[in-house]
Amino acid sequence: MPKKLVILSGAGISAESGINTFRDENGLWEGHDIMEVASPRGWENNPKLVLDFYNKRRRQLLEVTPNNAHIAIARIENEFDVTIVTQNVDDLHERSGSRTVIHLHGELLKARSSFDEDLIYDWKEDINIGDFCEHNSQLRPHIVWFGEAVPMMQPAIEKVSEADILMVVGTSMQVYPAASLVHYKKVETPIYFIDPKPNISKSEIPNLEIIADKATIGVPHAISMLTRI
Repeated sequence: MPKKLVILSGAGISAESGINTFRDENGLWEGHDIMEVASPRGWENNPKLVLDFYNKRRRQLLEVTPNNAHIAIARIENEFDVTIVTQNVDDLHERSGSRTVIHLHGELLKARSSFDEDLIYDWKEDINIGDFCEHNSQLRPHIVWFGEAVPMMQPAIEKVSEADILMVVGTSMQVYPAASLVHYKKVETPIYFIDPKPNISKSEIPNLEIIADKATIGVPHAISMLTRI
């Protein structure tokens, strides 16, 4: 049986493909307070603003391609049982060939009903005011906003708890509840933490290997180490 490798990925891996995180140093997204464009209240107050914000992100996503880190992760599926748990809402893991991807924060290339959250549609175009579901309710981005439940959290916890190896790439693991995932691993499960400016130390987490590089360099390095285990 191949070893179970779980990869926790975040914005850093997609940034190298040219995905703009939209988050400025002052905490604004494209000049907007986060809660204006990423919360149920923001949606209620100004749905057009929210749709415009995510329409721009969707258009940008369709113009970029997976990078070497995404591709290296997809290729390792030949040797390991790989599950990706990502905080990213893009589809770059899937486009690189990864088969099992859990999206904690939703998916940009999907829309869902504002009436029934289980009505989810593949969606590559803009979502406009007046685009309705079959219940005549406005479609919204299939994104987990601040203050909303994270429905894929439990499946992610289960995968991490079963992992033989854990890899963290492109995320500082500071945003909760995603940051809590590392605490569900088995004590003996090694962690490969890839970040150009790592904010954790080996004294904090058992069996931690730190690779202080960006994703496109660090992921192939980590994989070369894994294949020697």
